Amino acid sequence: QVQLVESGGGLVQAGGSLRLSCAASGSIIFSLRTMGWYRQAPGKQRELVAAITRYGRSNYADSVKGRFTISRDNAKDTVYLQMNSLKPEDTAVYYCNAQEYWGQGTLVTVSE
Repeated sequence: QVQLVESGGGLVQAGGSLRLSCAASGSIIFSLRTMGWYRQAPGKQRELVAAITRYGRSNYADSVKGRFTISRDNAKDTVYLQMNSLKPEDTAVYYCNAQEYWGQGTLVTVSE
């Protein structure tokens, strides 16, 4: 069994920052996995925000480039999403992903 547990969501004012964490546990070799962060806003489809490969290569949605940074710590089986210059349109439930595995999500709310 594999668990992905997100943390770090919350309420922040526009222009502020948050750091999300996702800790993996169970029968998963974290260091070999591409890890991703997705988000789903009310009434919208889930979308990829950022991903990082086992080699540390990352890619981002155009809407977050230059503001968000994904990173990983293989020693801790944890992936992070540093979110700066947050905008109200970043409001969503953010999900951690490892291919067929998903976390339960953490809510990020950005107020005007």
